[in-house]
Amino acid sequence: MAIAFPDLPYPHDALSPAIGAETLHTHHGKHHKAYVDKTNAAIEGTDLADASLESIIAAADEKGDKGLFNNSAQSWNHAFYWHSMAPSNDGPSGELKTAIETAFGSVDALAEKLQSAGAGHFASGWVWLAADGDGKLSIEETHDAGTLAIGGKNPLLTLDVWEHAYYLDHKNVRPDYLKAVTTKHINWDFAAENYARGSIWSYPSA
Repeated sequence: MAIAFPDLPYPHDALSPAIGAETLHTHHGKHHKAYVDKTNAAIEGTDLADASLESIIAAADEKGDKGLFNNSAQSWNHAFYWHSMAPSNDGPSGELKTAIETAFGSVDALAEKLQSAGAGHFASGWVWLAADGDGKLSIEETHDAGTLAIGGKNPLLTLDVWEHAYYLDHKNVRPDYLKAVTTKHINWDFAAENYARGSIWSYPSA
């Protein structure tokens, strides 16, 4: 059983101008697909061939297999990232909104903190909104292929701060990309589902 390469959950132009169609065609269709293809090539014929992507990531991390970890973690991170965004949103509500206000003061304050964390993140990586076992929210950062697919935090949403995520649309001005996404395109329904479930999102199967 191969790891699936999931479709985007919206048309390629749905996030424009924050993220344009050309960026998504390249980022999803080439970068993400390459990670999935390399993961599948690495696990073919091994004891991980039928494992879930989360199990593959954990095994690669435990074994110190950096190549497999990078490709499998990036496969997961990208799928989670696509779902973290939406063409439009009405803001969070219910328990998630209450948790945001408790942790950050307001939804706007959270957006500003995500923007600040992303702008200040050195080089490539990811910025996450996550919850701990008690439902308390925090902003987390991982470098390069680092992921919250494993570990003790429950990721609710993520922002990709690798340069290829925004360069075609915003050149080297990462803060413009972050502001556009956090103010207009956060998928709060997805974040709320992850928060309510209380466990780490599962990568879609083929």
